[in-house]
Amino acid sequence: MPEMHFHVRWPDERIEACYSPSLVIKDHFSPGATYALADFRERSRVALTIAAERVREKYGFLCSRALGQLARIEAAAAEFETTPGASVTVVSFEE
Repeated sequence: MPEMHFHVRWPDERIEACYSPSLVIKDHFSPGATYALADFRERSRVALTIAAERVREKYGFLCSRALGQLARIEAAAAEFETTPGASVTVVSFEE
């Protein structure tokens, strides 16, 4: 199963490398695009849940690493919930 990393820039300018066990991330994000915080969080939920399910379909178990990445995204996003106009930029993809 092809895995990838997608690099994001949070509202505080911190760049984080995020993991996905599937290229499905490419269906939900575009490199260089900026997403409102809530939109980024929802797209992440959808994409990483699909990725975890793809692992289950192939290997018989959910990808805990994808679910862990989703939890980290959720926690980081929560830090900026009260920041007006908070957005996240998808900097790049790395396969």
